[in-house]
Amino acid sequence: MPTEHVPTKESPASARRSAVRTLLRLWPYVRPVRARLFLAAAVAIVASCLSLVIPLVLKWLVDGPVAAGDSTGVWFGALYLLLLGITEAGLFGLRRWLVARPLAGVEAGMRAGLYARLQRLPLAFHDRWASGQLLSRATTDLMIVRLFLAFPLTFLLVNGVTILAGYAVLFAQDWTLGLVLLGPVAPMVILCSLFERRYAVVTRRAQDQVGDLTTVVEESVLGIRIVKGFGRHRSQAEAFRTLARRLRGTELGKARLLAWIWAVNTLLPELAVGAALVFGTVQVADGDLSAGTLVAFLSTALALRWPVESIGFLLAMSQEAVTATERYFEVMDAPEETRTAPGRAVGAAPVPDGVRFENVSFRYPDAPADAPPVLDGVDLHIRPGETLALVGGTGSGKTTLTALVPRLHEASGGRILLDGEDITAMPRERLRSLVSMAFEEPTLFSASIGENVLMGLADADEGTAGPELARALAVAQAEGFVGRLPEGAATQVGEQGLSLSGGQRQRLALARAVVGRPRFLVLDDPLSALDVHTEAKVEAALREVLRDTTALVVAHRPSTVLLADRVALLSGGRIAAVGTHHELLRANAEYAWLMSGESDEDRGPR
Repeated sequence: MPTEHVPTKESPASARRSAVRTLLRLWPYVRPVRARLFLAAAVAIVASCLSLVIPLVLKWLVDGPVAAGDSTGVWFGALYLLLLGITEAGLFGLRRWLVARPLAGVEAGMRAGLYARLQRLPLAFHDRWASGQLLSRATTDLMIVRLFLAFPLTFLLVNGVTILAGYAVLFAQDWTLGLVLLGPVAPMVILCSLFERRYAVVTRRAQDQVGDLTTVVEESVLGIRIVKGFGRHRSQAEAFRTLARRLRGTELGKARLLAWIWAVNTLLPELAVGAALVFGTVQVADGDLSAGTLVAFLSTALALRWPVESIGFLLAMSQEAVTATERYFEVMDAPEETRTAPGRAVGAAPVPDGVRFENVSFRYPDAPADAPPVLDGVDLHIRPGETLALVGGTGSGKTTLTALVPRLHEASGGRILLDGEDITAMPRERLRSLVSMAFEEPTLFSASIGENVLMGLADADEGTAGPELARALAVAQAEGFVGRLPEGAATQVGEQGLSLSGGQRQRLALARAVVGRPRFLVLDDPLSALDVHTEAKVEAALREVLRDTTALVVAHRPSTVLLADRVALLSGGRIAAVGTHHELLRANAEYAWLMSGESDEDRGPR
């Protein structure tokens, strides 16, 4: 999983520039709905500035109808105030209506883009990242971004305009009292800058910890059989509680910072308003200021309370959005799978040459520099229509070699040819339509059995591909148990197919691999979970399929090896021997030992 990101120490101005640059990356997603957002901001500005008209009406009321004892004028003034309040509420409601639908679309578009990006990222990326971290970015972080676009982004602008307009009204009424209310501005700017820097650190820590907690929950649910089977529920619960306590502590730290800045933004303006009240009362008593002007001044100052007090709250939400945006683009900026060699021109007539590995090497991207490569100079030729079994000890690189064929991993060196064409010159869609795979650890999705199997057949559904589905299930010897299910092939399987046995899942994965009648078939020990009787039946049916394809089969048992025309022994990252099963049994001691099933102690010294 990625290491926790902690912002570096920098000046407040630099931090603001960095935050602005980060948030500007959202513009391509916002641009299609910019007209409604700009209109909503304009409506909110008008609504907010209407609150500044109310003190002017109060001034007119106090100095006019109230002072003159004009009850009719008082009623008219009250009606004006009521209309202003209704108009202000209606405009704020209109603003919310304007932004709700388009911003929901922005969030959905960003989530779809993130999902599509995850599909295009190489396996090395997914090997490094915890699924909970990716899940939290696709859910919580994007919700935070949407809330920022809906509220803080607009109201930082709206409140800024309102404060400027309010101070203009204050100075127009009495500039000396206006200077009193300007007193807290400088200390508040400094304190808000300090708050923003400190809040950025704890916000990033909290969002990363949410990802860690999500990972633990997901792993506990997916691995519930292991947790219960080994009685580890208490240790898992303790691990969850530890992470939850850590997140709680971080969230409390955020709450303390927010409470502190809220208190400051409330206290300093209140002190200024109190001082203005004292000085204004003295001026009214001396006859230098009318009572209506003082009422209007204080009403304007009170109308500015929310725009001023909310600054800390809006900055906090904005900083959370900055962090959420950073986390989103950490995934979006990850390099996608790329071509590594020019290869032969796509579209040239393929040469029936099977599969060739030419001096292929592979090293995992995050492996230590001094670690030996997993594969080193592999040369191998699988003839057209041939089935080649790949045999080797644990950790010899068999699965890695098979993953290079459909480019689940990219070879570090050398090249792989399919019928004479370099796989790096093929579009991945075309390559993966030619190559089909079945893995030792089968993965099923929360869908019907038919939908899971037909994932191996492009543009197919259960209604039009019934014969192919039936054929694939028959090859995998799965039609029996599928037919006994309540809804047959339409039966829904649970998450990861855990409602089925290991052997049943493996047979469905094999059916998925053969349903599309692929030109090239890669099988990574696909029969390991089957009992000997079912294995024999599957092998008999699989022989018919292998006659029409070029196949590479990872094998650990002699019964699987016997499916192949030839066998390749992988040892030390290289192909150590190639021949038939009986030839290698006679000529290669390592192969004979692997097929014998003896332990290292039984094997004795080499």
